[in-house]
Amino acid sequence: MRDVLSAVIGKSVRQVARLRGGGSALPGLVIEKFDPGFLARVLGRLPYGVVAVSGTNGKTTTTKMIVEILESQGLRVFTNKTGSNFSRGVIAAAVQECSLTGRLDADIAVLELDEAHAIHFIARVKPRFTLLLNVLRDQLDRFGEIDATAKLLQRIAEATTDGLVVNREDPLLEQTGASQADRLEVRSFGLSSDLRAMFPSDDDFHRGTAAPDGPDEAARSDADVTLTLVGDHEATFRIDGVDHHTGLKLEGLYNTFNAAAALATVRLVLAGGVTQQSDAPEVHATTGELLASLANVRPAFGRGEQLELDGHTLELVLVKNPAGFRLALASFPAAGVASMIAINDQYADGRDMSWLWDVDFGSLAATGVDTVSGTRAWDMALRLEHDDVNVGQVEEDPQRALAGFRRRTMGQPRRIYCTYTAMLALRKELATLTKVEEIW
Repeated sequence: MRDVLSAVIGKSVRQVARLRGGGSALPGLVIEKFDPGFLARVLGRLPYGVVAVSGTNGKTTTTKMIVEILESQGLRVFTNKTGSNFSRGVIAAAVQECSLTGRLDADIAVLELDEAHAIHFIARVKPRFTLLLNVLRDQLDRFGEIDATAKLLQRIAEATTDGLVVNREDPLLEQTGASQADRLEVRSFGLSSDLRAMFPSDDDFHRGTAAPDGPDEAARSDADVTLTLVGDHEATFRIDGVDHHTGLKLEGLYNTFNAAAALATVRLVLAGGVTQQSDAPEVHATTGELLASLANVRPAFGRGEQLELDGHTLELVLVKNPAGFRLALASFPAAGVASMIAINDQYADGRDMSWLWDVDFGSLAATGVDTVSGTRAWDMALRLEHDDVNVGQVEEDPQRALAGFRRRTMGQPRRIYCTYTAMLALRKELATLTKVEEIW
């Protein structure tokens, strides 16, 4: 009866919130107070358990990859598709998806978790498997230095019951994996030696080294999945000692590396199998089948997402820290594309925007930036000026900025680099102009 009552209350709150234009996480906030054990009971019935995905960069797209690969193998997957990665957002998603008896029509949950708010989640639900992507300087006003972020991810690993996947190229996460190896199955994803300079860790980035100074390939621990080659919408992954080449619909260098993380996680989940008697299928997929599924995954919203506006492509690229912005600029050549940058400093973006000074914007100097927008538009314009990047217009209001950007760049492909809340505002406005997919 408790499950029934919580499901009815949550769904009723969600309906009222939608009518009033409220946030998607409100039902989760209500149920979290009314029935703190709701989420643990709902997720505890899933035969494959819970997969947690956390880290500084790449959570949304990597979660999407894992979900779609598992679904392609016949599993029913519950996930927080709205991208609300606080515990109340996960509860709200469960309320939305569950029946009136509080049951999820799912075999497994794959959940993106904010680094800090995951601590509230793991206090109620212990993940069976966890993927830790990276530790980078991001939202320093929330997390402090990266050691604090690493400690949060360490606590998620400690709460995990069966298996852990870590980034071999991130020294802090490699240490986390080693600390759990005596009680968990620990696997890693990594890069071949000649690709490591392309994806610097936080230490590499702030030392200013052109390539990491770590051991060569032979001396490093084996990775379950290694990215060995990156091309234009294609990549090669080394799995079980064999190189497998595949095409990709994903955009950006960072998403290609995240694909290695997703493959390693799916392999671990399928090796673990079901934990309880159920009608869930035991899946035994070949590497070729997993890669075929990966090849069809499209970017999540704002992660190299491509829209069509006025007959041309418009790309939305989320940026939120220096390493991410650096990789975004390297992933998307500036030539032949009109650019806009929208920088906000709301809570979800991080209040401290000083990290913009750690990004080299020289690649934009030849083409310039048509429009700079957002609450920190003038800070961004000043930063670009110091790198000799011409700025056409500065307009803080995103609606007016987008209208002007669209008017001045008719007949051209467009690209917008934006922080999280700026991206949401722009997508809302773009939805009145063109087809915009449901938020992941």
